Amino acid sequence: MTAFEIHQPVVHTRPLVDTGWRWTAVMESAGFRCQCAGGLCGSRHSNSGMRCKAEHDDGNGRIRLIAAPVDLGLSDVAAAAVPVAQLRAWCPGCFQKARARAREAYANARRIESGPADTLF
Repeated sequence: MTAFEIHQPVVHTRPLVDTGWRWTAVMESAGFRCQCAGGLCGSRHSNSGMRCKAEHDDGNGRIRLIAAPVDLGLSDVAAAAVPVAQLRAWCPGCFQKARARAREAYANARRIESGPADTLF
């Protein structure tokens, strides 16, 4: 070994946390492809059949899909308790954008439900 040798860490293809079987079940049902479709993240994915084209371990190890609830407006605690049947495969980009949109929609709904603010006059 020389002073200029670089050692890369081993690439993990499974999540670091989880029993693994939940993640595997979600990925197998999704075909190891992101399930974002129809504008959930703001993109209609019109160039890929209306579904995100990101695939897990896309050949260069750069895309790591995650399993997250269909309802992205849930709190983190509620999301951890979601059964496997209600999980979906997400690429990180679609997940973050769709989650922000879902939480914004939840906040708007709560604001509307609370009614107008009390005023002094």
